Amino acid sequence: MKIYIAGPMTGYKDFNRPAFKAFALKLSLDGNVVLNPAVLPDGLEQREYMDICCAMIRCAEAIFMLKGWESSEGAVAEHALARKIGLEIITECQGAAQ
Repeated sequence: MKIYIAGPMTGYKDFNRPAFKAFALKLSLDGNVVLNPAVLPDGLEQREYMDICCAMIRCAEAIFMLKGWESSEGAVAEHALARKIGLEIITECQGAAQ
């Protein structure tokens, strides 16, 4: 399955990349293709990150929501897009589809 990882980044040490990397590894070891926005380079504008991330979401079959996503404006938007286009939504806290 192709899974996009969404979660909070702004305001976190190292943009929360350790959490993104840890779940990317776990999901890939389970045989999934992982679309991980935390591998994007520093230095882009927020709108540019969102444009790239929306394209990644449109390529996915599911979205994995990291803990704390509800407090992230970007992750909330990603969740809304995923829901709108009918992706399976998986949360870190529940580990189950919504």
